[in-house]
Order: sequence, then structure tokens, then C-alpha cells
Amino acid sequence: MVLRNNLTIWQQNVNKSPSCQHDLLSSNVLSQRNIDVVVLQEPSINAYNYTVASWDWTSVYPSMHAGVPDKTRAVTLISSQICSDNWNQLDFPSRDVIVTHCKGNWGELVVFNIYNNSNSNETINLLTQFHRNNSQLLDAGEAQNTHILWLGDFNRHHPHWDDPSDMRLFTRAALDMAEVLIEAVAEAGLDLVLPSGIPTHVHNVTKHWSRLDQVFISEHSLELVITCDTQSNQRGLNTDHLPILTELKPLHRQKSH
Repeated sequence: MVLRNNLTIWQQNVNKSPSCQHDLLSSNVLSQRNIDVVVLQEPSINAYNYTVASWDWTSVYPSMHAGVPDKTRAVTLISSQICSDNWNQLDFPSRDVIVTHCKGNWGELVVFNIYNNSNSNETINLLTQFHRNNSQLLDAGEAQNTHILWLGDFNRHHPHWDDPSDMRLFTRAALDMAEVLIEAVAEAGLDLVLPSGIPTHVHNVTKHWSRLDQVFISEHSLELVITCDTQSNQRGLNTDHLPILTELKPLHRQKSH
């Protein structure tokens, strides 16, 4: 089966909670929303080094998962209704990033499922280097039929996406770390999709809301976005992050006449 006309992605940091992840996958919310791809950060990894899933989904682990599986902080689930011929995984040197390349007569999409550590820029630097090393694959070309998505928990605060009046978030160190991400996004030719000011994370102690989770898409692909918003009524058990639902139009471009 090929992808539906629209491509719908559910993303969430599930805080390593088996109950949160099981509740999400065993409920009917994903089928009701016609979800094609689920990108999880801080997934639940069991004693057998696997994540919580079901036959409805193909689990995709980071390229380096086998080495230290309990350190894995990203898992991508692809609907089993999508033919395996339509996608493949690209190697990425991190346990915190999964790259999947989807292709077909609807175009090409490279999805990055990202967990970015709060006190290091290592993952951001690896993303930049990956784009430089794979420019031929990731270049949209004149036809602009290759689309890039960065999705995940970036653990960065900046007035560009957080509430600009919440000055407690914007220490000099926090802004310096965020600038590294902003420069990487700009170099990769991406733009912010989830509207600025929408919070995604509530602090367990202070109960203050902020924005840690992001959706970035290639600049030429913004017209494909049907919706990108948090699902506040589907937060789930034992997690402090809201899920984000992103829906894209068919990924081909019409030829001009």
C-alpha cells in the first residue's frame, strides 16, 4: 500500500514511560487521525532492548542502537500499511537521531527524528555535518521535489518560539545554545512550522509551560503544510510533553503548463 494522499506525523517525548507509550499505541487515536508515522523521543526500551510497539507499526531504531540500547533516545514507528519499498533508513552516527527516507511517485521526504541534549551541541553539529556530507541526496534541485523535516525535542529556549515575555528562560547561556540551533536550521534551508508561542512542555516542579519541541521543514516545502499543532487533550500518562500533529499535502509538485 502506498501512502495516503496526505502524510500525517505524530511526534512526542514520552518520558521513557511504558504506560504512556502503550496507552498511545493501544488507543484508537492514531487510527482515527490516520497517522502514517510516529516519531518518539525518550521512548520506552524494555529489558530485551526493544521498544513498546504492535504489529500495526514497524519500529525503526537509531543506527547505533545495538551498541548501548538503553541509551537510545529516539524511535520512529512507520505504519505497516506503508510498503517497505517506499522507505529506507539512512545511517546517522548517534543514538539520538533516526533518519528515514520516504520516496514514491508523490515525491521524496527525509524525516529526522531528533532528541537534542539540553547541555550539548553535539547532535546539532552532527546534523549540520550530515547535511553537508549528503547534499546531493538532500538537495531539492530545480524540481524542488525533495522535502526535509526535522522533528523532535530540541531542548532549547529562544524568544523566536517561546513566550518572549517569559524572561526567566532567556539566560545568556540558553540564548547562546539556541543560536547554534538557529544557525544549523538556516544552513540546512529549513523554516519553523509549529507557530511561535505555542508551548509544548510543562515543568514538573514549577508547572510553567515552555517550548522544547519543534518542527522544521525545508523552506520550499512550507506550502505543503496543512496543519501543525499540539494535541493538548492527548498528552498521555507520565509525560510532561504535548504531542504534535503535522499533516502534509501530497509531496509531489504539479508541473507548470
